[in-house]
Amino acid sequence: MATRKLIESFAAFKNVSHTSPRSSLARPWELRSSMMRCPSWERNCTRLISTRSSRCVPAHFPAVLVSEPSKKPSFPGSLRSRQTPRRLTSPILPSRINRRIPRGPHPPQGLGAAYEKYGFVILRNHGVSDALIKRSLECSKDFFALPAEKKMEYHLAGKGGARGYTAFGVETAKGSTRHDLKEFWHLGRDLPVGHRFEQQMPPNVLVEEGDFTEATGAVFTALDALGRRVLEALAVHLGVERSYFANKVDEGNSILRVIHYPPLVSESEDPEQALAAIENEKGGHVRAAAHEDINLITLLLGADEGGLQLLRRDGRWMEVTPPPGCVTCNIGDMLQRLTNHRLPSTTHRVVNPTAARAKFPRYSMPFFLHPNPDFVIDTLESCVSETYPNKYPTPITSDEYLQQRLREIKLK
Repeated sequence: MATRKLIESFAAFKNVSHTSPRSSLARPWELRSSMMRCPSWERNCTRLISTRSSRCVPAHFPAVLVSEPSKKPSFPGSLRSRQTPRRLTSPILPSRINRRIPRGPHPPQGLGAAYEKYGFVILRNHGVSDALIKRSLECSKDFFALPAEKKMEYHLAGKGGARGYTAFGVETAKGSTRHDLKEFWHLGRDLPVGHRFEQQMPPNVLVEEGDFTEATGAVFTALDALGRRVLEALAVHLGVERSYFANKVDEGNSILRVIHYPPLVSESEDPEQALAAIENEKGGHVRAAAHEDINLITLLLGADEGGLQLLRRDGRWMEVTPPPGCVTCNIGDMLQRLTNHRLPSTTHRVVNPTAARAKFPRYSMPFFLHPNPDFVIDTLESCVSETYPNKYPTPITSDEYLQQRLREIKLK
């Protein structure tokens, strides 16, 4: 049966070509750039000239504008989208997020304004090396190819999936009754023995086989540093000190999640018949049902297969296919709450593949940047006004909020 084979049939990873920037993503925006000098913080920015528009965006602030703020869906999503999602057609704005934020009296408009309007951005020139990304994905492929019994040796019972391996069919999106079609690994921050947060952040699980532990640890460090630079830019945009988040995430309960979505059909099965059987037998399970992330921001290394979609303001799903080497970055619920929804947490999902791709696995690597466990999520004053009253008058610590949500998604 197809349902039993979801755990057993782990096909070999294949490099599948990404959509190039000149295809569905960048076309019809034919971009060229020229350096120019601008006053104040706009100095040394890049002007993008396209066939449709011209805009001036500081080079330090990324992004591909990929979505409008979403409204929460009242459904978990069907097995395969029953509507044709719109593809991204927004221009890619070159970024140098690995450099420092330019100083000046006026807040930069690039990154923060993109988040307010679209909810998602895609970062280019982010400073995480292609070699590191490739190596970590190859090591991930080797780990998930291990026998199920061996992988379960790395599962920590009673930890809510905070560290180590979580098996296929466990995690369920908030509000959904159907588990996702995935297995994953969690890696967190290494703390010294006796650290004040050791109860919230247990030691990492070390994998004996291959270089999985070393490679994923390097990715954690690189994305943690990138995330702090993004938060520094957002702090400037929000009108608080640029260092506002520095001592609030330096010991954050952040997680690197390495995800494997197994093939939905085996090599010997007819894809159309097998997908129809899965939909009938499993009642609409998808690779990842519609959800919002819990944390402050999420940095996602590009997946090798498609399927990522986000919910637009008008209720339509939009397909997201970043160019190779880019990092997708979205706002999580904690930051949405802290900013009184000024920065929206966008609903997204991973739909099941078409029959032509159903025999292929999918791998992805999101980094969930969390604040320190004792950080109190209390709405920023700069985000409250008579027009926008405080939606969350009762503060909550980030750890209390996290535990709440882990129970909702059935990891606790």
